[in-house]
Amino acid sequence: MQQAAPEITLTAQPDDPLPIGKAALLGLQHVLAMDVYIVPFIIASVLAFSVGDAGAFIQSAFVAAGVATLIQSQLLMRLPVVQGPSFVPIGAVLAIAFGAGGGIGGLSAVIGALIPGAILVMLLGSPTGIFHRLVNRFVPPIVGGAIIIVVGVALMPVALKESVFAVHGSATVGGNIILAFVAALFLVGCMLTGMAMGAKGAWLRLLSVIIALVAGCVAAAFMGQLDMSAVSAATWFSMPRIAFLNLDVTFSFSAMLTMLIVYIVVLAETTGTWFAVGAVIDKPLSDEQLDRGATGEGLGCLISALLCSTPVTGYSSNAGIIAITGIASRAAFAAAGIFLVLFGLVGKLSAVIASIPGPVIGGVFGVLCVVIAMNGFRVVRGTPLTERNMLVIGLPILMALFATLAPPDFVKTLPDLVQYILG
Repeated sequence: MQQAAPEITLTAQPDDPLPIGKAALLGLQHVLAMDVYIVPFIIASVLAFSVGDAGAFIQSAFVAAGVATLIQSQLLMRLPVVQGPSFVPIGAVLAIAFGAGGGIGGLSAVIGALIPGAILVMLLGSPTGIFHRLVNRFVPPIVGGAIIIVVGVALMPVALKESVFAVHGSATVGGNIILAFVAALFLVGCMLTGMAMGAKGAWLRLLSVIIALVAGCVAAAFMGQLDMSAVSAATWFSMPRIAFLNLDVTFSFSAMLTMLIVYIVVLAETTGTWFAVGAVIDKPLSDEQLDRGATGEGLGCLISALLCSTPVTGYSSNAGIIAITGIASRAAFAAAGIFLVLFGLVGKLSAVIASIPGPVIGGVFGVLCVVIAMNGFRVVRGTPLTERNMLVIGLPILMALFATLAPPDFVKTLPDLVQYILG
């Protein structure tokens, strides 16, 4: 992909080293801005897992995300990306689990369906070199830029609808909006102040997301919306389940075929994230990176399945954090991977993240979506806006908004494959 001249000031490139303390702070910031616990929490709730089973399932998601992040950022793709559970497979996971009897027993069939697909995704990359050919054939520069725009625009309604406008417990929509506004205000304020201060304000950009999350949590505490009881109830240390060792695995051809289709959609999802990161750091993705990335994606998903978790994907929000902090060093992403593993092994740490109110994360996430979308516009603006190109860029945005805003009751009436694509 050919990209425009850099307009985001990066103070650290992907291969630049960082002091350990600085890398740790940045890595923690990337993890805190993620919602790793939401996917396993939803699945565990719908399948009515016991408290112990639900806790182990959430742990597995954190550990798998951490290991997959280290694989992609340090070993295979070597791009500043963070991996986490994808939302795309939720419907398929629930359908397969219920078809196998539901509960923790149903998870056995899910894991059996995930393993073969992950291996096939691995083979699409470096071993065969098929993946980069598919991308080069179907994703020219204008399409790549449109994908980045779509990632940002499509996630904006999600940040608002799922995190800000969704009411839980004693919360109110008005209170949620206030919390999201406080978090977003502090994030934008830190960004602009840090930029205005130049080199002296680097620390503000560095800690902007953490400052915004802390400010939002303080506001939530004053409003009676911060519940930290889960932290005291959580255990200090425990191990996640391991497939074949702590959980029997069963294989079903129809379930494997369903998950293979889901993997294709997940791979398309994560490719959009790679393009977003490439736009932020102003470095086109090479054919070798694309192939290694597909292999890394498959390997991460395979390890996730063996840890009794669901498929992982690159998180777009972290591209926004790179743009805000100006630091793309992979050292920070190594720290993020280590933190994710620690959060999965130390129950109290993961409970702290799970206790951050949704509206606070939504306020931060919304600003990150804006940053991502604008990077997409920056990529495509060098393309002549002929009538054809306007449709190439504009129609995917319309389709993304349709997929995001379509009434859930209508979506549920559609065939499973169509639901996966809309996801």
